[in-house]
Amino acid sequence: MFTGIIEALGTIESMVDQGESIRLKVGVGKLDMSDVALGDSIATNGVCLTVVDYSPHHYSADVSAETIRLTGFAQYQPGAQVNLEKAMQVNSRFGGHIVSGHVDGVGEVSRIIQHSDYVEIWINAPDDLAKYIAHKGSITVDGVSLTVNKVNGSEFMLWIIPHTLQETVLGTYKTGTRVNLEVDVIARYLERLMLGDKAASKKSDISLEFLAEHGYLKK
Repeated sequence: MFTGIIEALGTIESMVDQGESIRLKVGVGKLDMSDVALGDSIATNGVCLTVVDYSPHHYSADVSAETIRLTGFAQYQPGAQVNLEKAMQVNSRFGGHIVSGHVDGVGEVSRIIQHSDYVEIWINAPDDLAKYIAHKGSITVDGVSLTVNKVNGSEFMLWIIPHTLQETVLGTYKTGTRVNLEVDVIARYLERLMLGDKAASKKSDISLEFLAEHGYLKK
């Protein structure tokens, strides 16, 4: 479990093809590795990865073909910067929101608008995630816990302050940059709860739209 508060910027040092997976080696920058052990989790651009090797200056993790397919790892190359966050501890400050490290989809930066004291970033989300993205709700973008400032269909907008731009990969974004998205887990649980007894159905496409169509939700 993570909070979406980035602890350090890392750099991908190598990506070694292992057939069904890749062995990723990440230079950790200023991330404190003194309390890291084999098997620990480190969110890497929002993807929860298990540490299989480490030193004070790097860690390695195996990334499955499925994870590569469903996340921005398909576009990453050695030299790319990544956001890093170690798994939260029970005595940690909960500065962001509940982040699982399980990416729901990949979005694309559609617009970047410079303002005097912040940057406005617009991102197109996959259509199937749009229903979980709400004005003033939380969303995780490349592992960063952020507040949605505006929603327009499947496109949403973020206001990013200079500190966040400096301390995360958000400062490197350009139009067309593909980003890992994790929607607020509370929204997913609410959808499941609203299914009621229908949650036990084997119908694979049950959703809020299905409920509305069959009269289970008031319009």
